[in-house]
Amino acid sequence: MLERAALALRMRQFAEAEQLAAEVLMASRTDTAAASILARALIAQNRGVEAIAPLEKAARRSSDVSIETLLGAALGSAGRRAEAVEQLRRTTARRPPFTPAFQELAGQLAKAGRIDEAIAVVESGLALVPETIDLQLDLARLHLHHNARGKAREILLKAREAAPGRPEILTALARVLVLDGEYAAAAEACRHALGLRPDDAMTRADLAACLLEMGERDAGEAHLRSALRNRPEMLGRTTYALATSSHGRFFFRPSAVAKFLQG
Repeated sequence: MLERAALALRMRQFAEAEQLAAEVLMASRTDTAAASILARALIAQNRGVEAIAPLEKAARRSSDVSIETLLGAALGSAGRRAEAVEQLRRTTARRPPFTPAFQELAGQLAKAGRIDEAIAVVESGLALVPETIDLQLDLARLHLHHNARGKAREILLKAREAAPGRPEILTALARVLVLDGEYAAAAEACRHALGLRPDDAMTRADLAACLLEMGERDAGEAHLRSALRNRPEMLGRTTYALATSSHGRFFFRPSAVAKFLQG
């Protein structure tokens, strides 16, 4: 049953994962794996408040840093950010360091607008585990919040060299290049990312935006249509790319742009 719950969570079937994990916990209240799956399923359904109690019980029974990190996430999801930060600071003080705790703490601080503190947290994590690509990515994204594109680019270029198979590095780098007006280089980064993850509709829309800026209207519009195909949630992003590009198109009615992109 626990394996089925884990599979349901991976498949984003959160209600089923919740039900199965709850049943496991009813039979074994000390099962931290079941508590973790239950909490993740609840948080994914924006029900962080309900995840707090089982996580607090699990945290009292063990010194599991993943449970403590999830508790911080649940507290933050429930709007109890000060408690979340306090909890996560305790977890990041544990050794050996647990990278997701640094990421969650930085995320909670960033959501509160405390970007400098978030950067300091990620840098402290990297001081302990300097080769961690996920922390490098987070640091680059935080620098972008401050529009420190040079710092973000430097971090992402080093990360790409260390982990060329990570598409999220390429997509983040592409966004920096777009902000610097380097559309050809950004398009190349997007193409590499799509080679690793062909179904990434957001990256395909980013590629389309680059092509439109380069004057390659037909290719750009074709990629926008591909990004939107079977993904109605992408209509806003594709419309924005089409309307804001210097070589895009303007429509008076939303229905007209939808018809154009879906045609």
